[in-house]
Amino acid sequence: MTLRLDPDPRFAQERIFAELRRKLDRVAPPPDARDVVSDPFIEEEELKSFALQESARAAAVLIGLVAHEDGVGVLLTRRSATLRVHAGQIAFPGGRIEPEDAGPVGAALREAREEIGLDPGRVEPLGFLAPYVTGTGFRVAPVVARIVPPLELDLNPHEVESVFEAPFAFLMDAANHLIDTREFGGRLRRFQAMAYGEHYIWGATAGMLRNLYERLYL
Repeated sequence: MTLRLDPDPRFAQERIFAELRRKLDRVAPPPDARDVVSDPFIEEEELKSFALQESARAAAVLIGLVAHEDGVGVLLTRRSATLRVHAGQIAFPGGRIEPEDAGPVGAALREAREEIGLDPGRVEPLGFLAPYVTGTGFRVAPVVARIVPPLELDLNPHEVESVFEAPFAFLMDAANHLIDTREFGGRLRRFQAMAYGEHYIWGATAGMLRNLYERLYL
């Protein structure tokens, strides 16, 4: 069923968050869950070889939805150009789940604080999407959360070059979902992408946004 939104953005966002609470997974999927989504750069046999085994490193990201009075924004970062992996790409705050973390939520909140200085007291976790397996061998738990502004952020320049918000309405509009291609490992692969102004969102980030769209609207 298609989610119909009220013209008043204050009521519209409350309906969005109510639907997310209803449709998202309430607990994190277990490590051996077979309901996974993977990068299109991963061959099926590669996925079987590490997605459901200990070699897949557990990670979490925070899909933060900022609840402004005039609409909802999605909090995104541009990774530092000096990073060894995914330098300069658009990403959600997040990283590896450490033993001392309180599961995926604890890891996502810790990473968001370390990367961009996000106060965890302004974050209300709503639920989880299906795990997302990346070509770099991470099994990512996407934590969807409501963020209450105002935000006083403090970026870690070693990890994050900049932070911005993209309108939730834009990212959840299927007309803005692109299928792009890129050569990888000698093969031409198709992948999800979204172009918002000067920002080109692709790979795992775009894939998780598409998964959020499908969970909420389809």
